[in-house]
Amino acid sequence: MSTRRLRSEDYNDYSSTDVTPEGSPPGGMNGFAHPESYQRFGETNGTTWYQTLIHLLKGNIGSGLLGLPLAVKNAGILLGPVSLLVMGVVAVHCMGILVRCAHHFCNRLQKQFVDYGGAVMYGLESTPSAWLRTHAVWGRRVVGLFLIITQLGFCCVYFVFLADNLKQVISAANGTTNDCNSNRTVTMTPTMDSRLFMLSLLPFVVLLTFIQNLKVLSVFSMLANVAMLCSLIMIYQYIVRDIPDPSDLPLAATFKTYPLFFGTAIFAFEGIGVVLPLENKMKNPRQFPVILYVGMTIVTILYISLSVLGYLRFGANIQASVTLNLPNCWLYQAVKLLFSFGIFITYAVQFYVPAEIIIPPLVARVSERWGCLVNLLLRVALVSVTCVLAILIPRLDIVISLVGSISSSALALIFPPLLEIATYYAEGMHPLVIAKDIAISLFGFLGFVVGTVLLELAAPATAIVNGTSAMV
Repeated sequence: MSTRRLRSEDYNDYSSTDVTPEGSPPGGMNGFAHPESYQRFGETNGTTWYQTLIHLLKGNIGSGLLGLPLAVKNAGILLGPVSLLVMGVVAVHCMGILVRCAHHFCNRLQKQFVDYGGAVMYGLESTPSAWLRTHAVWGRRVVGLFLIITQLGFCCVYFVFLADNLKQVISAANGTTNDCNSNRTVTMTPTMDSRLFMLSLLPFVVLLTFIQNLKVLSVFSMLANVAMLCSLIMIYQYIVRDIPDPSDLPLAATFKTYPLFFGTAIFAFEGIGVVLPLENKMKNPRQFPVILYVGMTIVTILYISLSVLGYLRFGANIQASVTLNLPNCWLYQAVKLLFSFGIFITYAVQFYVPAEIIIPPLVARVSERWGCLVNLLLRVALVSVTCVLAILIPRLDIVISLVGSISSSALALIFPPLLEIATYYAEGMHPLVIAKDIAISLFGFLGFVVGTVLLELAAPATAIVNGTSAMV
């Protein structure tokens, strides 16, 4: 499947690969000046504001949400929520920067749409540095590389999440009751290692990724969204009950654990890749700024509320995913399975982006006779890589933090401010704006560096209890 064909299908586009919509806006530049003249990749019917809002929420809410209560524990009951709020504001600001720079190049180059990679490339071409202008194409390639790392990192997280939740459900199956109010300790039946669960899931995930038309997956995706929404409602109604006295919880945790908070938080907020494609698909793109701020306000409130309530409810016992703290009764076991089903289906959607960047150029190198086989083999290889990486680092909190620190911080915090400087410096920028952009990029770079050298990865910090990795 070509990248252009993929863009014409109805799905949530997380990619920032280079695709220029077919056709041009009516009236050239004058046509572009009116956002309603935007076309959805050659289609006449764009998305409504409501559909765009739903896609924006879907692009920012995933498994990272369930890891935020542990992230707050790594930052402190006061420092954690405050940091989440600040990071939410900064992340939305960077999304706004990306949109503004894309609009700038659309107007200057008479293009109807510029993606993330294209904006970075054109930004480098606008700099006074001859070397940067000559190597501007590397801007697109670097963005594409980080997108691949980010999306495959999501897939690694999904493997760990699915294995942890399925293992817990199966281990407690014999002791699972209908009494969700019981405080008794359920005896966990010994079962296979969580890494074996990942291997067991591998064939099913591979078969899922063989479905190369996301329209076929749209029905499953809708069911997955409903399942995840119902799960979140059930999680909220449980954690708001019987919250213990929070006076023993530290206001601020140690500096050693704060990088884990940063990586998890920025992993959860990394939805910047969806911004430009969503705006381009709208019937009336002028509504997008309001949708962006409304949608991200909802996301930030959801993140802060679940993270704080989850940590308040479970305290020091909070696990890498809040679902692992739910009671072992059939109702909440069903909640775990419902959310796991949603994550399982979402794997295919997240996998589409790196697959469409990596696979088509390689398939083009072989004859048409072998194209289909090579395509499937490459999909098996990519899925297997994410499974192996998940097995090598089986702690969900570490995987989330590592992916967030390495790739999400670059896409969400480092590149947009530097892009703004590259785009507008030659036209004149206020020194305070430059200082602000540099400060945001340095903050993202600090998180990037610290996250890649976490001591947690250098020294074993897990104990194997009945085949499950646990923090010690």
